[in-house]
Amino acid sequence: MQLKDSPFNLSPLSDEQQRQLGQVLSTLNTQQLAWVSGYLYGLSQTGQQSVASSDAVAVPSGSLTILYGSQTGNAKGVATAIKAQAEARGLPVTLASMADYKPKQLKKESHLLVVVSTYGEGEPPESAVDLHDQLKKSKVGKLDGLKFAVLGLGDSSYEFFCQTGKDFDDFLAKAGAERIHELASLDVDYQDAARSWGEQALNAIAATLSTGAASSDVASAVQQAVGHSQYSKENPFPARLSVNQKITGRDSTKDIRHIEINLEESGLSYQPGDALGVWFDNDAELVNEVQALTGLSGDEATAHGTLRAALTGHFELTRLHGGFITGLADISGNAALKDLAGDKVQVNGLVASAQIVDVLKRFPTALTAEQLIGLLRPLTPRLYSIASSQREVEEEVHLTVGVVRYPQEDGTVRSGAASSYLADRLIEDGEVRVFVEHNDNFRLPQNPDTPVIMVGPGTGIAPFRAFMQEREAIGASGKNWLFFGNPHFTQDFLYQVEWQRYVKSGLLSKISLAFSRDQAHKIYVQDRLREAGQELYQWLEAGAHFYVCGDANRMAKDVQEALLDVIAEHGHKSREEAEEYLSELRRAKRYQRDVY
Repeated sequence: MQLKDSPFNLSPLSDEQQRQLGQVLSTLNTQQLAWVSGYLYGLSQTGQQSVASSDAVAVPSGSLTILYGSQTGNAKGVATAIKAQAEARGLPVTLASMADYKPKQLKKESHLLVVVSTYGEGEPPESAVDLHDQLKKSKVGKLDGLKFAVLGLGDSSYEFFCQTGKDFDDFLAKAGAERIHELASLDVDYQDAARSWGEQALNAIAATLSTGAASSDVASAVQQAVGHSQYSKENPFPARLSVNQKITGRDSTKDIRHIEINLEESGLSYQPGDALGVWFDNDAELVNEVQALTGLSGDEATAHGTLRAALTGHFELTRLHGGFITGLADISGNAALKDLAGDKVQVNGLVASAQIVDVLKRFPTALTAEQLIGLLRPLTPRLYSIASSQREVEEEVHLTVGVVRYPQEDGTVRSGAASSYLADRLIEDGEVRVFVEHNDNFRLPQNPDTPVIMVGPGTGIAPFRAFMQEREAIGASGKNWLFFGNPHFTQDFLYQVEWQRYVKSGLLSKISLAFSRDQAHKIYVQDRLREAGQELYQWLEAGAHFYVCGDANRMAKDVQEALLDVIAEHGHKSREEAEEYLSELRRAKRYQRDVY
């Protein structure tokens, strides 16, 4: 193995040392190489001069792989923390996103931890779709000898709580793998339980993982440089709001805002495809209403200061969950509420259509501050697809925010917590706490010559505005095709002037518009996809990447069905062949979705 064209030619290694090193490295698999990398880094940091001693650590005969499937970054965060726990023990460990992992590699693993979230109606996150599908269809084969454990993240407000975690646990067991620690199905307040589960799972792994002649010094020796930005989800940056502009027309049924936030002096960086996390406070009137309906003043003491402070900045008040309904029923003793709480269909229907205050208005109950907080969930930040390229806007970040407000039968208006918080911020006092959530599963092609197809109705347009800014800034020559839809051309054509400019300059090669209510029959983006099917398929055959952003429950599913129809019709394929074609696009990262 010659290393003359590598960085080793700048090192003090002799030719013989290089030969010996190359000989050893050539015998190692991916996991072993990762372990050796961490071990050698540890040696360099602790000042040890040699591993050639009686206490030397042998290359392990087994290793741990941690796979994560993450939609909003929570599963990735948990998996990263467990990796750090494993490294602290001196365990050889590799961390990978399911999107970057080849399913056939499972046959080569000895120990596996899976951390995966669930979204929608029990569906896997985008990064986990292919691996989930391969295991579900038994395409991976038998996994005898593999030891595994699964941690699922979810939200018990939804009917199919942690379904994807349950699926992976079931698929791996059916493939012959051995479960060495029980499945965890964790709710939105998962942090402490995830940390405990990680410790217990690693105990089980450490007891079965053969690492040869590992010495007691390994834990201190194996280290990796982990970069931590100053501002994060746990430590958000207090940014300034600089623009808050409504970009839908006066008569539009939608209130959509273009938001610009100043990131100066934050050091935060992002790429097109990333999301911005926004922390918010609950509306003061909503807080007062909850207090009044529970017979509380707001001055009661809690672990977060007064009850009013706790309800304002620490607990969810707009997202109802089933546990609130059943818990309130137990406390109140109200027979009608108990009947409702015992009916899963009614509970799910209420969770989907109401807020906490609506339940309290229907079933007012005197509570102590401790009881009320015990029924609530911790407040979580909201994620918004970034609508700008940093190459274009530098120390700013732009968002496209649909403000959620809907009237009630009694004349009151219910609002989305974060969207109304942003919409109501005044420029002069518009501080917002933000962080960047990176999304490596929604990225422009590395080759700027590659054509891209973008489907983004409504606020789903946001990341594609960032895509175009980026491609213009780098002088990308690849063709660009946008599919955009909304109710009315005159009221709801978001960023119309910008798109027209891109068309005029030639950066945007094609634009296909679907304004659903501008004619007698409704037209949606999926209809435009089918109409342009032949050319669309030609673009795919020419290597185009296909992106979808927006509503997961209806739009994204309808777009996928249309895409499958196009592939089947114009590719002369059966339904099964079209599905495999689409799976290949996904595996090649040419079919990417940012859906919510």
